[in-house]
Amino acid sequence: MPALACQLTPYDQLEALPEGLTGEILNGQLHTQPRPSGRHGRASVLLDRALGRSYDDGDAGPGGWWILIEPEVHFIRDTEVAVPDLAGWRRQRMPQIPDGHRFEVVPDWVCEILSPSTESKDRNIKMPLYAHYGVPHAWLLDPRQRRLEAYALETQGQQPSGWRLLLEAGGTECVQAPPFSELALELDALWV
Repeated sequence: MPALACQLTPYDQLEALPEGLTGEILNGQLHTQPRPSGRHGRASVLLDRALGRSYDDGDAGPGGWWILIEPEVHFIRDTEVAVPDLAGWRRQRMPQIPDGHRFEVVPDWVCEILSPSTESKDRNIKMPLYAHYGVPHAWLLDPRQRRLEAYALETQGQQPSGWRLLLEAGGTECVQAPPFSELALELDALWV
């Protein structure tokens, strides 16, 4: 009996997912989830608008960033692939947005919008992965709990050593969270 001529790689499997599923390859394993819920998607859009006006567009803020919703970040091309809910790059590090769908420059900031079906993966798989690849800042936004956690990556020498919680806030608080400390972010505007 002839051997199987070709076996699908995890990235081939990711590309073959049906519409309505998002796929990521985390620690060599394919993970899938359905498209975000309305509350999750709305929080993502509202945060994008709040940050994008000041940091991406430069209206009433410092500019100098690309802020994107659900980019396909390739820490290792087609092998280690994350899709954060939002990600941002300083334009000095990534002067142009790639023409294709693969983002191969490590983001300067990521944000995961927590939901019951993704919170464990976001906290226990993706946050350590982001630290491993040197993402300097990460936020976890929980629209159900109305809470924002902002983290900065700590290093020992040149090696990432883990996350340090910089800020935990919620409800109707107004915060200035790194790396977007120039912006007074009204958290109440993010909750649906």
